Amino acid sequence: MMIGRRLRALGRSDGAEIAEAALVLPLVFTFLLGIVWFGRAFNIYSTITQAAQLGARAAARPTCATCGNTFPNDGAVETAVFSVMDASSVDRSQIIATPNPVSQFCANPPSGCTTTANNVTVCRSVLLNPSAASPPPPPVCGTVVAFQYPFQFYLPFTSLNMQQITMNAYAQSRMEN
Repeated sequence: MMIGRRLRALGRSDGAEIAEAALVLPLVFTFLLGIVWFGRAFNIYSTITQAAQLGARAAARPTCATCGNTFPNDGAVETAVFSVMDASSVDRSQIIATPNPVSQFCANPPSGCTTTANNVTVCRSVLLNPSAASPPPPPVCGTVVAFQYPFQFYLPFTSLNMQQITMNAYAQSRMEN
């Protein structure tokens, strides 16, 4: 008799557990997907920032120490950027060019900013420390490498689903002589 009452009591609570699981599991799943996608976005942002830094360093260093001030061409800078992106499996074909990454140049830049065929913008002879301080610091010239990268979230049941953000990669390095 006592066993029958307990079985009936257990039979009544089984549906509540299933209903609770049906409410909680989609929230937990969405939360876990959010962690994965925000982690991937952070990984891509870190990678493109590092790629721009390596490209700026490559653009600012002479190719030959005894040959004078011959700096690498834009193709070598692009190769440096792509080496970092390829190492992290970031699709380099999605790079977007950055419009007007710098506005202040050192005295009469020879070529200014150029954008490669793969949308990496390289600016040479850029004034890196523009200042209104009195007295102004001595000018430091360098290079800037900039590009943008799109990222699209896939988070179902949220307002971020299929939203695209554009991440900016910008790095500068002073020129070495």
